[in-house]
Amino acid sequence: MSIKFKVNGQQVTVDDDGEMPLLWAIRDELKMTGTKFGCGVGACGACTVLVGGTATRSCVTPIEDIAGEDVTTIEGLAVAGDVTAVQKAWIAEQVPQCGYCQSGMIMATTSLLSSNPNPTDADIGAAITNICRCGTYPRIRKAIKRAAAAQHSEEK
Repeated sequence: MSIKFKVNGQQVTVDDDGEMPLLWAIRDELKMTGTKFGCGVGACGACTVLVGGTATRSCVTPIEDIAGEDVTTIEGLAVAGDVTAVQKAWIAEQVPQCGYCQSGMIMATTSLLSSNPNPTDADIGAAITNICRCGTYPRIRKAIKRAAAAQHSEEK
């Protein structure tokens, strides 16, 4: 079966039975390795991508479920090398330690800020359920708030 969808604005076709997890289509078939495998059960969030702008755990999303959809991976966030407010905040707050979870964290945060441009601590806690083994949660929260403030100042 051929499944067609867009990844980072480009139309792609993946030939599979439809049950292949989106994660493996992205990594193995499309050769984009920024999206990481963590747990395989949708718990850790390392594999988070945006499907139609919504944070989605790609390790448990069959490609048949995203036929015709727009998928954005970490590779698709920066436009012409210009990083997003979220990515800038991640750098400014020195969020990553090992960095393994960071692409999923950035994608989840991007989704959160697109639907809630001024999240409270409770909003962040409810929306960002990704796991960071290094425990950089205080820096992640600071980066999310910095990105939200930066987006507000860009809108003015």
